[in-house]
Amino acid sequence: MSEVLSGAEFKKQLRAGAPKLGLFLNSHSPTVAEQMSFSGYDWLLVDTQHGPMGNEKLSAMLSGISNGGAKSMVRVGGYSDRAGIQQSLDMGADGVLVPYINTADEARQAVSCTRYPTAGTRSVYFPQRSMNRAGLLGYAGAANNNVIVALQVETADCIKNIDEIAAVPGVDLLFLGQNDLCMSMGLYEKYEFPHMYTSPELGAATDKLVAAAKKNNVILGVFLFGTSRVGEFLDKGFPFISIGNDLHHILTQASAYVKDVEGITKEKSGVWTRRPSALV
Repeated sequence: MSEVLSGAEFKKQLRAGAPKLGLFLNSHSPTVAEQMSFSGYDWLLVDTQHGPMGNEKLSAMLSGISNGGAKSMVRVGGYSDRAGIQQSLDMGADGVLVPYINTADEARQAVSCTRYPTAGTRSVYFPQRSMNRAGLLGYAGAANNNVIVALQVETADCIKNIDEIAAVPGVDLLFLGQNDLCMSMGLYEKYEFPHMYTSPELGAATDKLVAAAKKNNVILGVFLFGTSRVGEFLDKGFPFISIGNDLHHILTQASAYVKDVEGITKEKSGVWTRRPSALV
């Protein structure tokens, strides 16, 4: 297994343009988390905003990710979720993704929860999994540089205020959520699916995000389903890319097997047809 990068080095490579591809985890399964960490992805993000995992499952998932060597992140409840941010980092997460950021003040509150004083308001406690390798002083002394602080860009107000948000000290990464941003901008009502994703309005919002990030040396990230647009977003300067989530991976692979089996049985005496599903 390759040497585990520090958070600071991981961010340095991203700022230099090195792609880091990863996956969201929504299955609340420590087994899936551990196996996916051995799959070759650079990072895995446990999605506590939309997934059903509690703190005990989250702890086990983060342990499994660590075993596989991928960088670990947690999507928390929001900028005011101090407990969620604290627990995630104490359990050993390399960083957090904070959703639904609308203003620079909300961004500052989110950053503050991730940083030890005097740069922030994170509480220190020992022993914790985060400190197992380097000890209390080794971890806490470098945490403000190593922790990855990502903010989700997913509302019209966030785009409106993106210049101020991107300039907040301690913001490492701005992560574009196209689905929620399109909804917030009213594009699902204006366009027939999936044309909102290639609309001039979303394009202009994305360009504004890119300009603000470049001005402040902030990393750009994006959530995609599948690989068809990865090259496009790499060209736009987004090195931190999610290729969907674990459940989507399971469903697409299951769909591929089901399709193959349907074809095979048509060549035999017994034709098998999949049960109807809205998902695959």
